[in-house]
Amino acid sequence: MSTTELPASHAELMDGVYRWQRHIYDLTRKYYLLGRDRLILGLDVPLGGTVLELGCGTGRNIILAARRYPDARFFGLDISAEMLETAAAAITRENLSGRVTLARGDATDFDAGALFGVARFDRVFVSYSLSMIPGWEKTVSAALAALAPGGSLHVVDFGQQEGLPRWFRALLRGWLRKFHVKPRQSLREVLESESRRTGATFRFRTLYRGYAWLGVIGKSVNAS
Repeated sequence: MSTTELPASHAELMDGVYRWQRHIYDLTRKYYLLGRDRLILGLDVPLGGTVLELGCGTGRNIILAARRYPDARFFGLDISAEMLETAAAAITRENLSGRVTLARGDATDFDAGALFGVARFDRVFVSYSLSMIPGWEKTVSAALAALAPGGSLHVVDFGQQEGLPRWFRALLRGWLRKFHVKPRQSLREVLESESRRTGATFRFRTLYRGYAWLGVIGKSVNAS
């Protein structure tokens, strides 16, 4: 999908939400976007591998991953031009522009080959973005379609806080609604269903008493 074809309502909503928030996003979100660093540690990117982040935001995750896997190439997709502006500046400051490419696009429907010149990736990851994307299930399908044989999709997002007090769940969800964030109750079921559909392996972990969920889908080396 080209930039001009982006769904205007959602793109404009995200730009509006993050036009000012992007300047303090990483400082504030580090206290409650838990499990992101665990996801990065688990990417286990092969030497010379390619990694795509869907919903790359400020570039925080890509920068950390690029430091950890210095032989890999990274690609970031986001629907918000405001967030991409912040990400590009951060990547330049870290001298990573030669290894990180950013593009504006819709995570539910994108043409990686047209955007990046790379059609398939060894790793794709989505960190706390599915809870903000309308039609988020399509993002899971699109991510799997962008995986190279033997690649893996890594997802971390809000769980259902099933092991936490009811008052905490209510407080957290009220706060998240202010930012148009909705934890996806069926996240595990969708990931598991997509893994079966594609003949892939599936691993799932609950973190911090269900505060966050972490799922990994591994594509077969024989998959097309």
